[in-house]
Amino acid sequence: MGRLIINTELITLNKYINIERGNKFGAAAIKKKLTNKVSSFATDAKFKIEPDVKHDIVLTWFKPNNRSDHDNISFAVKFVLDGLIKAGILQNDSPKYIGSIIHHFELDRTKSYITCEIEFIPSLPLIN
Repeated sequence: MGRLIINTELITLNKYINIERGNKFGAAAIKKKLTNKVSSFATDAKFKIEPDVKHDIVLTWFKPNNRSDHDNISFAVKFVLDGLIKAGILQNDSPKYIGSIIHHFELDRTKSYITCEIEFIPSLPLIN
C-alpha cells in the first residue's frame, strides 16, 4: 500500500472546457503540463507500488472552498493516472491494472487550489 501527495494545482472540468473552447491547443498544453507535474511528484518522491498486482485507488481531493462540484473536481484523475503511467508507476490505467476508484473530498481552507492524495490498495494478482 502506498500514498502519494500531489501538491500542485489541479484543474476542474469547467476550467478545462473553457480553455479548450478558447484555444484549440490550450487543453492539450494543460494536459501535458499536469501529466508532467504528477509524473515529477511521483519520481521525486521515489513512489512505488507493488508490481503485477491489480490496485484499488483512493483519491482524497483537498479543496479550498465548496464552489466546485465533486464531479468537476474528480475529473483531474485523468491527469493523475496519466502522470503515474508516465513515471512508470502504473503500466496502464485499464481495468486490468485498476479495480475501484474511490473519491473522497476534504475542505482545506489553508489551500488556495485543489490538490490530492492518492492511495493504492493491492487487491488481486494480475491475470494475463
